[in-house]
Amino acid sequence: MKPEVTVLIADDHPLLRRGLRDVIGENSRFKIIGEASDGQEALRLLASLKPQIAIVDIDMPRCNGLETLREIRQLPFPVKVVILTMYKEEDMFNTAMDLGAKAYVLKENAANEIVSALEKVDGGEAFVSTLMLEAGQRRSERVRELLLSKPQIESLTPAERRILKLIGEDYTSKEIADRLKLSVRTVDNHRQHICNKLQLHGTHSLLKFAFDNSAYL
Repeated sequence: MKPEVTVLIADDHPLLRRGLRDVIGENSRFKIIGEASDGQEALRLLASLKPQIAIVDIDMPRCNGLETLREIRQLPFPVKVVILTMYKEEDMFNTAMDLGAKAYVLKENAANEIVSALEKVDGGEAFVSTLMLEAGQRRSERVRELLLSKPQIESLTPAERRILKLIGEDYTSKEIADRLKLSVRTVDNHRQHICNKLQLHGTHSLLKFAFDNSAYL
């Protein structure tokens, strides 16, 4: 029997939280260990309860879902995030996935899809709501194209990949160093290693590559 998976729900609508709790509760593999009604409460509970998966609504007071997702990336332990939303716009979908969401579930389909999303995410896979499949397929195709054009990306270490993504989000070496608690010299060394591995010559080439591909790194 697989071990129990701990889950936190963050949504400002009590009825929706109750509905999710009822649906998820039918699957004995997942245990809801906390609920939050806003982003700040979610971050506080995440820090204290350390769930394996967090279900996060995009529209929340006191730190919305995307801001919460950004903060989750800074936690000293891994939390897989399932985004819950009404937004079908591809830009919103891409932003959430860029920030590290592992699943994107539309609220109108949540009752039918939330358990499947949790199962996929727990298994290390991504999940995209059926109504967003075309956007997910386009994103996957762009990732495949990037890997075909620059297969060396697979040789980047997790630290190098994270720094490359932050460069694409327009962070300076000093800002990256502060964010990752590294020295500027270490960040600059990582930048040079990235350039060498990806065969990018010059700072501007690295910046252009990171800006052009930040959504798919």
